Amino acid sequence: MTDIRRRASRVAFENQWLRLRVDEIEYADGTPGSYSVIEKTDFTVVLPFQDGGFWLVEQYRYPVSRRAWEFPQGTWRQGEGGSAEELAATELRQETGLAATGWRHLGRLYAAYGYSNQAFDVFLATGLSPGDPEREHSEQDMVHRWFPEATVRAMITDGQLVDAHSVAALGLYDNSVNGR
Repeated sequence: MTDIRRRASRVAFENQWLRLRVDEIEYADGTPGSYSVIEKTDFTVVLPFQDGGFWLVEQYRYPVSRRAWEFPQGTWRQGEGGSAEELAATELRQETGLAATGWRHLGRLYAAYGYSNQAFDVFLATGLSPGDPEREHSEQDMVHRWFPEATVRAMITDGQLVDAHSVAALGLYDNSVNGR
């Protein structure tokens, strides 16, 4: 049984990154309403683990007007595609230059399911070897660096790692790998 029924739908805005859909809805009790949904392509988050720590990337994030650290993440470029694991390997290589021989899927979460259908898969990457990053033009200011695991956790509480997807990915890591 569905609690909300869609009666009509229209696209209010669309570009290469997202579509904003506005739905006219009816709640279970018959009350009409409106719901806005942002449709975005799914993405991956990669936890590159090596020597008791993680590789992170830092870049300027325009919507919040600041630089911050996060785990490598992203989606396919327009016209490209493949499995979630292939995307994870692509993002890891593009953003850090690293290649991994070990991959473990830690889980799948929704980015902001109160207003968006976008989901993301989280992968643990191990057996890392270095290479040259292949960053996109929009990532030209990106840097990457290795941090001990304890430092990554401290970066969350001191406001250096503020990306919710990265924090959630670390939670999946804790649950799947450390049994916490």
